Amino acid sequence: MTTDTDLIARAHDWLSQDPDPVTRDELQALIDADDTDALQDRFSERLQFGTAGLRGALGAGPNRMNRVIVAQAAAGLAAYLLEQASGAGERPSVVVGYDARHNSDVFARDTAEIMEGAGVHALLLPTHLPTPVLAFAIRHLGCSAGVMVTASHNPPQDNGYKVYLEDSSQIVPPADADISDAIDAVGRVDEMPRSDGYETLGDDVATAYVDAVVALPGDGPREVVAVYTPMHGVGRDTLVEAVAKAGFPPLHVVREQGDPDPDFPTVVFPNPEEPGAMDLALKLASEVGADVIVANDPDADRCAVGVREGESYRMLTGDQVGVLLADFLLRRGVEGTYGSSIVSSDLLGRQAAAFGQPWEQTLTGFKWLGKIPTLVFGYEEALGYSVAPDIARDKDGVSAIVTVLEMAAQLKADGRTLIDRLDDIYREHGLHGTSQLSVRVDDLSIISRAMDVLRTSPPTVLGGLDVTSVDDLAEGYHGLPPTDGIRLGLDGGARIIARPSGTEPKLKCYIEVVVPVTDSIDVARRTADEQIAAIKTDLAATLGI
Repeated sequence: MTTDTDLIARAHDWLSQDPDPVTRDELQALIDADDTDALQDRFSERLQFGTAGLRGALGAGPNRMNRVIVAQAAAGLAAYLLEQASGAGERPSVVVGYDARHNSDVFARDTAEIMEGAGVHALLLPTHLPTPVLAFAIRHLGCSAGVMVTASHNPPQDNGYKVYLEDSSQIVPPADADISDAIDAVGRVDEMPRSDGYETLGDDVATAYVDAVVALPGDGPREVVAVYTPMHGVGRDTLVEAVAKAGFPPLHVVREQGDPDPDFPTVVFPNPEEPGAMDLALKLASEVGADVIVANDPDADRCAVGVREGESYRMLTGDQVGVLLADFLLRRGVEGTYGSSIVSSDLLGRQAAAFGQPWEQTLTGFKWLGKIPTLVFGYEEALGYSVAPDIARDKDGVSAIVTVLEMAAQLKADGRTLIDRLDDIYREHGLHGTSQLSVRVDDLSIISRAMDVLRTSPPTVLGGLDVTSVDDLAEGYHGLPPTDGIRLGLDGGARIIARPSGTEPKLKCYIEVVVPVTDSIDVARRTADEQIAAIKTDLAATLGI
């Protein structure tokens, strides 16, 4: 245990090198108040750099996102890039982007100055832009790496730092550990060389990205009425431009959520999946008679879709949107590997097989999907889609929305909807119903005990379906890297994957059932809902949660 004297000494050392007057004042106030608990919270741990980069609450100290942490991360990444480039005879380069969260622009400029000071050429995007623009810029500009300052759909008090390498996909092992080691070796940030010789880019990169997105749609119908919310984020201007250039009617933008606002005043969490987040969009859709609702999260790398159903609207699940996008590309004749995360629906595998295309599953996270060499479409159930990996090997909510509009317009011209097409897919391959049993805990031992139950004494029956297989993902599954998870196979193609969340104190159980459509689609849907409910009840009892 750190003594109070040691704690205060560490706080003073941090204070002496912090360039930010706001966090200096915050930390000095805690020292003056002798607030040991608050200081322990900030100094007992450090934000860990991993495959998701950095993400955490803003504030002073090593367990918060701040200018010291960002400077250390930038210096460590610079050292890594210089080592990788040693002997190649070329100066490494990095393009830096940022969203509209608190301090994102400051963190981005700090990164550019430190990179340039370390000998890595830095190129800074000119304003806050969607994450997909940053990912696109890496290959477009021929850079060695990219940094995006964003916390995606986290609450307003958070910020983060995502790192990409030259292929425009996020880092995976061993690069994450190597960069983390380089960060740990960084000295005082007030002694780091800085330079304002970095290059501030113009609008041409964002324009090139929009042009690449606009080139995706075919020459089919364009008439579709769409409501859009950027969820107080940075997606609006880029998407509106892409939609106009592609020939679609103007979007009905949710006015209250249209401008970038780091406080996200109309939502509890700026995440389209969260209850209530889409209420304003649903209201506007009813007022304008929209065919579809589309939404981005604040950095516009994810996409949510709602569909008119009679006189009302319903939001589609991430799996349903993924299935529809895959169907659209497969029927268009796009050849290559169709990829999905292991917790996403297995329906994609049946779709790809029907068109003679390969299907590959990866661990959760687009960083893994982006590494599939022949990827032509990838998705994860958490609203992440890549409809054009040649634009960027990361999820892209802007190009996904443009593709959704194209789908909806073509179906509307035929007197049909996205739901009609989804039902066609279910009739062909069976209705794949998906849901989650997710439990947030205060005591992490509850999660470890639940995982231990599945490993050592798994159930034999869940929801009336026999458990036919048990796979420990920690031992690898079908050649995937080991990860903490259990896969239970059930009769009829059903399955459950249980895993601890990588970002929250949650146990997540991803459930999928498959119901043949032998009668009406409504009967199959009710059957799937009943099976999922029964499985959830039995699984919760088995795990004691």
